[in-house]
Formats: sequence, C-alpha cells, structure tokens
Amino acid sequence: MSRKATRRPTTVRTLAGAILTVALIVPVATACGPDSDASATASGTASAAPVATVPTTAPPAPAGTATTAPPTAAPVPTTAVATPTTTKPTTPSTTPTAKPKSPGRSYPLVDGSTAEVQPVGNQNYTARILSRGSVLATLETKDADAGLDANDMFVVLSVDGTVHSWMGGAHQGPGTFKLAGGWTAKVTKVGELHYRAQILGLDNAVNDTLDADQHDTGAVANGVYIVLTAGGRISAHM
Repeated sequence: MSRKATRRPTTVRTLAGAILTVALIVPVATACGPDSDASATASGTASAAPVATVPTTAPPAPAGTATTAPPTAAPVPTTAVATPTTTKPTTPSTTPTAKPKSPGRSYPLVDGSTAEVQPVGNQNYTARILSRGSVLATLETKDADAGLDANDMFVVLSVDGTVHSWMGGAHQGPGTFKLAGGWTAKVTKVGELHYRAQILGLDNAVNDTLDADQHDTGAVANGVYIVLTAGGRISAHM
C-alpha cells in the first residue's frame, strides 16, 4: 500500500510537465507559422530579383553645369491700341438737282387777259396768255425778245421777263412804214409765212432786223416795242 501511494504523485508530475511542455511549444510554433514563412519567402524573392525603381526627382546636375532654366520670351503686351476713327468725307451727289424756280409774275394785258411769266433757265422766260382759265398763246425768249399778234393785240416779252401789250396800229407789208419813236420799218417778203423787217434810224442806217419765219417775233428798240408777224403785219408802241 505504501508503494502505490508513492508512485501516484510521480505520475501526476509527469503529466503536468508534459502539459507545460506542450504549452511552451505552441507559441513557438505560432511564431514560426505561415506568416513567418511568407515574410521569409518575400525576403528571399527580393534578394533574388531586385526591382529597379524610377527616381522621382531629377538627378543632381554635374558639377560646373549651369542649372538655370532656359530664358522664356517676354510676354507681348496685350494693351489694346485705340484705332483712330476717321470720318469719310461725304461724297457729293452726282445727280443734278433742279434749281427752284422763282415765283412767277403776272401781267394784265390790254384786252383783259393775263400773261403769266416763269423763268426757264439760262436767263430766259416763258409767258402764257390766259383768258378765262384757257391758254390762248405762249411766248418764250430764246436769248432774244419775243412778240405776238393775238387778234390785233400785240404783246412783247422782253429778255428781262417783262411784258408790254397794246392794241392796233399795224401796217401790212411788204412796204416801208413810219413807226412810233421815230423809227422806220422796211418790210420785205422772204417766203411763205416768212417776212423780214429792217428797223432804220434817222439816217436810214439799219439799227435792228426782225425775222418772222413761220411765227411772230418782237423787239425792243430804245424803249419802243415792235411786233412783226409771219403774215407781214408790223406794229410799234412806246
């Protein structure tokens, strides 16, 4: 009985020691587990094939080499230059403009009709003989006096635009006739409805000539108004 009692405690110690030994082995095994093997493997791989790394910074410049950056062109000034605005001269119009006519003038005539005078340019005039709203005749100066026999009423339109009228006192040509103001008219027939009158002074010198070719004509001689018709009638008044 005493021997059995002595052996049991020995067995217990042995088991306790075995357990303690196993407990110490587990941490060591853990420390040497797969992670440690992976690290060892990675280390081995890195040692076997080193990986080239690209430097992230520029290598230092060799000694004696200037590191100044290349000069850059000076910026062009962007200030806007004011462009002078020139006003183009107005081109004069080449279209001729009609000159405004001066107001017409009216002259009463001896038979009760009216002569309305208008300028027609180049210092010429036209006169319309009006009676009760109707135009009986028209006179126009063409760088010379104009005359008309309107039913024994004689009208002269002068180059200055004035009108003079009178009644009667006509002579039928051809022939030589005494006129008002001391003038003498020598009337000759040139052709059909064509008569000519020479106006003679005191010395029988020809001072003027009237030529009535197909239409009446007139003249002013020293304040004396003369009309010669295309039919050969001549009359004067002052």
